[in-house]
Amino acid sequence: MSLPGALSNIRVLDLSRVLAGPWASQILGDLGADILKVERPGAGDDTRLWGPPFLKDPQGQPTGESAYYLCTNRNKRSLTIDMALPAGQALIRQLALRCDVVIENFKVGGLKAYGLDAESLRALNPRLIYCSITGFGQTGPYAHRAGYDFLIQGMGGLMSVTGRGDDQPGAGPMKVGVALTDIMTGLYASTAILAALQARHSTGEGQHIDLALLDVQVAGLANQGMNYLYSGQLPQRMGNAHPNTVPYQDFPTADGHMILAIGNDGQFAKFCAAAERAEWASDERFATNAARVTHRQALIPMIQAVTRTRNTSAWVSLLENLGVPCGPIHTVDQVYQDPQVRARDMTFEMQHPTAGPIPLVASPIRMSETPVAYRHAPPMLGQHTREVLSEVLGMTEDNLNDLKQQGVFG
Repeated sequence: MSLPGALSNIRVLDLSRVLAGPWASQILGDLGADILKVERPGAGDDTRLWGPPFLKDPQGQPTGESAYYLCTNRNKRSLTIDMALPAGQALIRQLALRCDVVIENFKVGGLKAYGLDAESLRALNPRLIYCSITGFGQTGPYAHRAGYDFLIQGMGGLMSVTGRGDDQPGAGPMKVGVALTDIMTGLYASTAILAALQARHSTGEGQHIDLALLDVQVAGLANQGMNYLYSGQLPQRMGNAHPNTVPYQDFPTADGHMILAIGNDGQFAKFCAAAERAEWASDERFATNAARVTHRQALIPMIQAVTRTRNTSAWVSLLENLGVPCGPIHTVDQVYQDPQVRARDMTFEMQHPTAGPIPLVASPIRMSETPVAYRHAPPMLGQHTREVLSEVLGMTEDNLNDLKQQGVFG
């Protein structure tokens, strides 16, 4: 007998689009929450059009959903409501009365004109948890600016520590290959929402959560930020090297590259023995991590000369058996073919209403008693409008037909 999801008693009104907000609501949906995704009639979430590639039906015709949209919108029900119309605003207010959480990522003040801002909706439903996600937050001199992941990776310092060093070919600031700041913001948002739900158990009151991409990226600088605060020295782009640990980077092999991620002196000694360079572990320049960081310019070329003598698989097999962290650098197709990824069931299929079975990437959350469940494929635009308005608001067919005639939904 399957148990209900951990959040099966929670309903979320998701007014967000693109990635950070939808990532947060997908996490909550995976954990069992009922996610009501409100979209613009005729257009919907911007990412529906962010392709190619686009999902195709069995006849090879596009369905209107991009792969980008599919990655962050499962376990949701889509309804279209035109919030520019008073009747649409009234519908959203009625839904907010019956929801536990609202997530939105409009510009600061953008929903106030519609009476859908945190203050207005929480006056109607004091138990409501209202999560606002913006580029720069609700306060400060940049509050009214639009914020996008790429922009924030630059302004938040991430690009200054990502990319090849200035003395290397191809040097220059580089963004991460996925919208990492958006993803981190979605994770912080879901954590904050869960904390607010827990607080509500004690207080009976909801609250307003103010999440800014810039704040998240500044916090996400982690050790690089703290290195600067404690030393006053600006972190530098170091390619794949690590500022605090050596050797901790990619190395050439006879047939490609591998990663060495050595985190302590014991692991380094094991590597040296395996590489038939045991003397390195007792060399005062390399015996401790602090010494290796200081003398990295001498050590790294020496390791590179050795790693080129064997192919990647041989090194990985040898070092893994010794407990030395190492591994290959996979392409995305190799990721999904990896036996560990397969054993962890990190891909699965869901039945799409027009495309049939479609592949999706699984949640990484594993819970023994209330596991993640996949109830809804990423919805088509407005797929559940009538269902949700009937089920949640008790609307009749006549009510729904009247709203449709008014253009409130598509």
